[in-house]
Amino acid sequence: MRLVLDWDGTVTERDTLEAVIERFGDVVTYRRTGGLMGRSLTHDDALGRSLTTVRAPLGEVVSWLVATVRLRPGFDELAERHRPLVVSSGFHELIDPVLVRERVDVEVLANHVDARRDGWRIRFRERARCRECGEPCKRAALPAGEVAYVGDGYSDRCAALGATRVFATGGLARYLDERAIPYEPFDDLRDVLRALSLEAAAG
Repeated sequence: MRLVLDWDGTVTERDTLEAVIERFGDVVTYRRTGGLMGRSLTHDDALGRSLTTVRAPLGEVVSWLVATVRLRPGFDELAERHRPLVVSSGFHELIDPVLVRERVDVEVLANHVDARRDGWRIRFRERARCRECGEPCKRAALPAGEVAYVGDGYSDRCAALGATRVFATGGLARYLDERAIPYEPFDDLRDVLRALSLEAAAG
């Protein structure tokens, strides 16, 4: 079974995009547009509007992130044992330096950011619009065959519904609870590691 991880709020203890906007942009815009996702705004539209409020130099933001972001316990061991694919709505420019700090090498599918002085712009990776949810979501990035998906938020919903096994926390867990869709809760990534190890031992 292939393991796929979300990044923000899943590998990281806190959503780093929210943290960046809170420190360098307008968090009120972020929260207002976030509340409109899935209604009058797509995920991409909401994120794009929020990112335009960030005008700080990329190097300044990256330095701050590398100094402050914390990963959930168990990520390094999970990465070593299961070689997960990380699929993120975030940006290589913010994810890759943290992986370098951690000395962890994993495959990452993410967007890129154009850190313009008049507001950051997103350069989305090429994705097709999903026939299930109607948005260019993460589901198409899932590998063929059996997949265990680990996520926490709105952008993980459709991918989780397309996975064989789901580990969820935060908003994703609440979404699945509301629909009586089964999943396995986790607090940190050691929970995921233990569950996958038990499955391997049983198999």
